[in-house]
Amino acid sequence: MSGRDAGIRRERGPVVVPRVVVGSVFAAVVVITAAVAAWPIYRSWAFVLLVIVGTVAAAAIATAAWRRRWGGWRIAAALAGAFLVLGVPLAVPSRLGAPTDVVRGLGELAMGTVLAWKDLVTVDLPIGSYRNLLVPALVVFLVGTCVLLLLSWREDGIAYAAAPVAIGMVSFGLFFGRTTVSSSWGIGPLALYAPVETLLGLAALLASLVWLAWRSHDERFRALRRAAASSGVRVSRRRSAADRRRAALGAGMVAVALVVVVAVVPAAARGAQRDVLRSAIGPEIELAAAVSPLAEYRALFANARADQTLFTVTSDGVLPERVRLATLDSYDGEVYRSGGSGAVDAGRFVRVPSVLDTGTGTQIEADVTVQELDDIWMPTAGQLASIDFAGPRAASLADRFYYSTAAAAGVQTAGGGLEPGDSYVVRGVERPALDLSTLEAPGGVSEGVAAPDSLRAWVDKHVSGSGGAALAGLVSLLRERGYLSHGLSDDSSPEWMKSLPDYRFQPSASGHSLARIDSLFSRLLKRESDPRAAASGNYVAAIGDDEQFAVAVALIARELGFPSRVVMGARLASTEPDLPTCDGGVCRAQDLAVWTEVQSSDGEWVAVDVTPQYEQSPSLQVTEQRDPENVTEVRPDPVEEVVPPDPVQEDTAADDTPRQTSGLDLAWLWPVLRISAAALLVALLVCGPFLIVIGAKAARRRARRQEGTPAAQIAGGWDEYVDAAADAGLDAPRAYTRGELAQAFATPSGPELAVTADRAVFSGAAPAADEADAYWSLVDAERRRFARASGGWHRFAATVSLRSFIRHLAPAAGARKRIAERGKRQAAEPVRLTP
Repeated sequence: MSGRDAGIRRERGPVVVPRVVVGSVFAAVVVITAAVAAWPIYRSWAFVLLVIVGTVAAAAIATAAWRRRWGGWRIAAALAGAFLVLGVPLAVPSRLGAPTDVVRGLGELAMGTVLAWKDLVTVDLPIGSYRNLLVPALVVFLVGTCVLLLLSWREDGIAYAAAPVAIGMVSFGLFFGRTTVSSSWGIGPLALYAPVETLLGLAALLASLVWLAWRSHDERFRALRRAAASSGVRVSRRRSAADRRRAALGAGMVAVALVVVVAVVPAAARGAQRDVLRSAIGPEIELAAAVSPLAEYRALFANARADQTLFTVTSDGVLPERVRLATLDSYDGEVYRSGGSGAVDAGRFVRVPSVLDTGTGTQIEADVTVQELDDIWMPTAGQLASIDFAGPRAASLADRFYYSTAAAAGVQTAGGGLEPGDSYVVRGVERPALDLSTLEAPGGVSEGVAAPDSLRAWVDKHVSGSGGAALAGLVSLLRERGYLSHGLSDDSSPEWMKSLPDYRFQPSASGHSLARIDSLFSRLLKRESDPRAAASGNYVAAIGDDEQFAVAVALIARELGFPSRVVMGARLASTEPDLPTCDGGVCRAQDLAVWTEVQSSDGEWVAVDVTPQYEQSPSLQVTEQRDPENVTEVRPDPVEEVVPPDPVQEDTAADDTPRQTSGLDLAWLWPVLRISAAALLVALLVCGPFLIVIGAKAARRRARRQEGTPAAQIAGGWDEYVDAAADAGLDAPRAYTRGELAQAFATPSGPELAVTADRAVFSGAAPAADEADAYWSLVDAERRRFARASGGWHRFAATVSLRSFIRHLAPAAGARKRIAERGKRQAAEPVRLTP
C-alpha cells in the first residue's frame, strides 16, 4: 500500500505558498467590494453579519478542501451543509424561534435559492431582512467566496477563472441594485458622475488585473526555475530592458483604462437611464393587458352596478379624505392608462419590503374590506407606509402586491386581482392639501399629445393671470359651464339620478379621446358666441361626467405648464356638498369619482376636483339660419317580397343533447397533466445534470469501443481504463508512462493492459479484432473492480464525476517537472538563482 500511496498522492508543498497568500488577499478585496456594491440593496446589519459569517465559513471550507485535496463533490457537500446550517440564522432570521418556524425557514431557504432572485428585483429598496431575500446574498458570499479562493489557489491554468468569478460577485450588487446612480461629486470645476458605481467597477477591475499580472509573473518565474534546475544554467533575477518595456506598456494600458473609466464613461452616461434587472420586472404585463379603469368609469353607473358596494373603509381614528384606486399618467389621445410612453411618473410598481419612507404628514390607519371590486387596482390611502393582509389569501396577496411610490397607487395581481372577502390594513401618511391658486408652474411639459384647437382657443379666451391662479380660474369656469350626465338615455330610470335633486336629464356620450374633448369645447365655444347665451346668462353647454372633465383639466394644466395625471378613487369626505362621497366608508360603484392631480414646482401633487355642476341645465338653443324652402319630392324605392329559401337541414335540436352528453369528460385530465409536468420538470432539474454526465460517458465509451481499427480500439480501451481510475479518485499524471500508471493504480490486470496497449501502438503489428474484444473485456472487469472498491456514495460520485473530462483539458504540468527531474545529474549541486 505504501508504494501505491506514493504513486497516487502528490508531494505536499509548504503550508504557506505565495499564490495562496496573494489569492487570499485578492479574494478579500473582492468580498469587500462586492459587499459595498450590495449594501444599497439591503442596508441592514443582518446583511453585514451575513457577509462576515459567510466569508469566514467559505474560507474555512476552502482551506480544508485545499489541504485535504477534496474533490468537487466533497466541496459541494460541505457548502450545502454550511448553507443549511447557516441559512436560517443568516438569510431567514425571521424564522428563528420555535422548531416549526425553523422548519418553515428551511423550506423558505430552499425556495429562495430558486425564486428569491426574481423576488429580489420586485421589492422596493432597501430590502433589509425581508422574508428570504437574503438568500441570494448568502449564495454569493458563501459559495462565491469559496469558489474564488479555491480557483485562485490552483497551480494550473484553471486558476484564471477566478477573475470572472470576482467580477460576477461584484456585479450582484450592481445588477440587482438601484435604478438610479449615486449623486455626482464635485472636485473644483470637475464633476464626477456616478462616482460610487465607477469606483466599485474600478476596484473590481484593478484587483483582477493586479492578480492576473502577479499570476503571470509567478508562473513565468517558476517556469524559469524549472528550466534552470534541469539545465544547470543560472537564471538572473535582474529585470531586463524587455521586462521594463513590458511593465511600462502594461502600466500605460492600465492608465488609459483608468482615464476612460473615470472620465469618459461617467460623462457619456450622464443623464442616461440606468437599466438594471429590476428595470424589467413588475406587473407591467398585467397593467398593459388590463382595460383602463377610466374607460370603464361610465359602466359603474349602470342600474345593475350603481348600488353595488365595491369596498368598505373603516378606522378607529379619523378616516382619510380620499381613497385612491388608480393613477393614470399616460395619454395617447385615445385612452388614459398607467405607464407606457409619455408617462408623467418615472416610478415603477415594486413590492413593498416592510416599511416605506413616507415623510411628514398626518398618520392614518384604515381597514379595507373588498366586496364587489374585482380589479387589479387596490384601494389605498395617502402615501403608503406599510400594508398587512388578512384572510385565507393573505400570503398570496402579500406576494403579488406591487406599489408605486411616485404614483401612490397599488396593484394586486394574485389570481387576476382582488376578490370578495379580501381584507387588509393600510398605514400611511396623508399630507395637508395645498391651495391650487398658490402653486407655481414647474414647466417642461412639452411632451405628450397636443391638445385640441378648441381647448386651446377656450383657454386663450378665458385665461387670467398665470400659474396656479390661472388654472384654478379655468377649472372653476369649466365646472360652472359644464353639466353632469352619466348616460345617453333616461328610459330605464337610472339609479344615479335618484341622488341628484331636481335633476333634468341631458344625454352625454362616454369616452375621453381627443375627439370627445374637442366636441366638449367646441360646444362651449359655440354657446359662448351665441347672443342668446349672453342675454340669458346661461353658458352651460359642456355635458359629461368626471371622465371627460378630468382629462380636459389635465390637458388645460399641461397648456399652463403643470405636469398632470388623472386619478380614479373615492372621497370619504368633502367640503363641497354636491360632490359624491362614501357614506360611512361604504363605497358603492356610483360613489367613485375621478379627479385631476397637478404637480407643483416643488414636486408635490395637488388634487383638483373636476365634477361639473347639475343645478343649471344647459340651454342648447342657438341662433340658427333658415333652411332653404326648395320642395323635394321623396320617392320611396320599390320593395319586392323576398321568399326565404328552404332550410338545408331540418331542426337538429333533438340530436344535440345526446351528442353533447355522450362526450367523454376530460376535465380531470388537465390538472393531472399539469401536476405531472411540474413533477417531471423538477425531476429533470435535479437529475438532469447527472443524467447528462452518465450519458456522455456512455457515448464516449461506445465511441472508443467502436473505433476504426483494432489498434485504435485497444488504445481507446486504455484511455477508458485511465479515466475510470481518475473518476474513482486516483491521480493519473499525464507525464507517466502506461507501465507507471498501471503500477500506480495497482490493479491485477493493469500491467497486462499497459503492455498490450504499448504493443498495439508502437510495435507496428496489427492486432486482430478478437484481441481488441478481449482487451475491452479486461477493461470492463477493471472498471467494475474500481466501482466495488468504493462504497455506495463513492460509487455514485465516481459515476457522475467530471475528473475524466477535465483531465484531458488540463495542461501536462507534470511533464515539465519530470523532464526537469530526469535532467538532473546525480552529483549536481542545487541551482542557485543569481541575485
